[in-house]
Amino acid sequence: MVKLSSLGIETGTLESEFEKVTSLAELREKSCVVAKGGRHGIAVFHDNGRVYAVDNRCPHMGFPLSRGTLKEGILTCHWHHARFDLSSGGTFDPWADDVRTYPIKVVDGEVWLNTKPLMPDMTERWKLRLEEGLEQGLSLVMAKQIISMLNAGMNFREALRVAAIYGCRSRDEGWGSGLTILTAMANIFDRLTPDDKVLALFHGVVNVSRDTRNHPPRVPQQPLVSTEATLSTLKDWFREFVEVRDSEAAERCVLTAIELKASPSEIADLLYSAITDHFFLDGGHVLDFTNKAFELLDHIGWEYAKEILPTLVRGICEARRHEEDNSWRHPIDLVPLLQESFGKLPTLIQKGQGKRWNDFSELSSLLLSESPHDVVKALKEAIANGAEASQLSLALAFAACTRIARFHTQNEFSDWITVLHTFTYCNAVHMALKRTRSQDVMRAIFHGAMKVYLDRFMNIPPASLPSERKGAKHDAIERSVVLASLLETMNVQQQVEKTAELVYDYLRLGESDEDIMRTLAHTLVREDAEFHSIQMLEAAFGLYDELKEYPQRQIVLIGLARYLSAHSPTPRAMLQTATIALRLNRGEDLYQE
Repeated sequence: MVKLSSLGIETGTLESEFEKVTSLAELREKSCVVAKGGRHGIAVFHDNGRVYAVDNRCPHMGFPLSRGTLKEGILTCHWHHARFDLSSGGTFDPWADDVRTYPIKVVDGEVWLNTKPLMPDMTERWKLRLEEGLEQGLSLVMAKQIISMLNAGMNFREALRVAAIYGCRSRDEGWGSGLTILTAMANIFDRLTPDDKVLALFHGVVNVSRDTRNHPPRVPQQPLVSTEATLSTLKDWFREFVEVRDSEAAERCVLTAIELKASPSEIADLLYSAITDHFFLDGGHVLDFTNKAFELLDHIGWEYAKEILPTLVRGICEARRHEEDNSWRHPIDLVPLLQESFGKLPTLIQKGQGKRWNDFSELSSLLLSESPHDVVKALKEAIANGAEASQLSLALAFAACTRIARFHTQNEFSDWITVLHTFTYCNAVHMALKRTRSQDVMRAIFHGAMKVYLDRFMNIPPASLPSERKGAKHDAIERSVVLASLLETMNVQQQVEKTAELVYDYLRLGESDEDIMRTLAHTLVREDAEFHSIQMLEAAFGLYDELKEYPQRQIVLIGLARYLSAHSPTPRAMLQTATIALRLNRGEDLYQE
């Protein structure tokens, strides 16, 4: 008889922490016995004279490992052929995850099992696996890690930080749509249901992964060493390097400003001023991307500024400059019209000091004018009458969103993107002017206003709003019925106007805005949503919140509903993957009907 003390095990410890499973002889004969423990039993194996115990559940899709094949220490699951080192639980297939192992002892011919798994620090393990999923494009792996981290009570910003840093380091071109989607999803995260929070983060990390696949990593620059340059000088240098499209020199200026402990508002002024030296860079994406980079830092911490902000520089330098486009120069040359106005900004601002301006409705209407001269005149008069920059940009963002609410479906489908770009740009202008009051950045208001003007043909004829079609008529209907109808309607293509009417009906009920916004968010995250739809949702939610004092803000959600409906439904492949991960986490057996 083997003494327990010779194995380093006290008798009391064995009986209190271990449970007798079977005899060694029986296990040797059967090669595998399933014991009680875990959520789906524990598979105890005999292999080459040794005994091992692992979860009886493949970590890939949940198939019973007791029904697998064991050969030379490698356990193979029969469903998708995931392979595991039986001794450590480690997988040979990165898409499968490791399987949990359990302490096992053989004493006097009896097999004893401790049902408490041998687990490493799972917090760090989840982060590592999330990065592996990002690197190799393993969607199911990414979904599983997100679910595990959220269920463990970790702040969602931990997953956000992993994806953000990976995305910034792994794409030579710098900031792209993936990081923008990641940040947009973080911005709406708190108003989602638990399952939709998983879907939102899943959209973000998957798009970061897609954005970096087959791209070389970034080669970062370094800040200037021991420079005597002031922040003002660095700003001048940065603008000049952007002007001549020298991205490497421009990046060093940004890094040096960060090294000199420039404040977030000072960094914002440096970047936004160079961006607004030109008109509507790259279809508005450059300003929007820059705004999202700042918002990402608000989430993960400004100590990561050296990782995040330099990724913007190449895009700023190489962007298409719309003052060079024919549409901005002919038949009306908008460039000198605006440049003349920019020269008068200091005088107009000084004239408006001490005055209180509150003509939001009138200005937002004038910004939809048929004449660029009338638009510019309205902006200049508002400034002279005391309008603050953020008040002007709020009216501008609302006008741009109205273009979407009024977009007629007789236009080409691709033209939805035209009005979308204008709206997300104008929304980014508003966010930028909340970070810095720089007069240079105020030029973006005029740029955005001219783009709203150029989009006027997207509203010819203007689509009627639900209030114009339905008038004062108000059918008796319950809140839950409207929300259910909205979800069902967006399962069908070409239901743009019906969807808008449902949102309008709900808002007239006077119920909680959060419920309709949460439902609209669900209609997005359940889809294989493309970049622009995600931009639209996040910007519309932000603008709707900003307009809480204005009753006409319902137009924002109507415009959002119309846009989302026009782009739904999709195959919902991402929803299927996330649903698999959620079901596995709940312990469901996917291999059974």
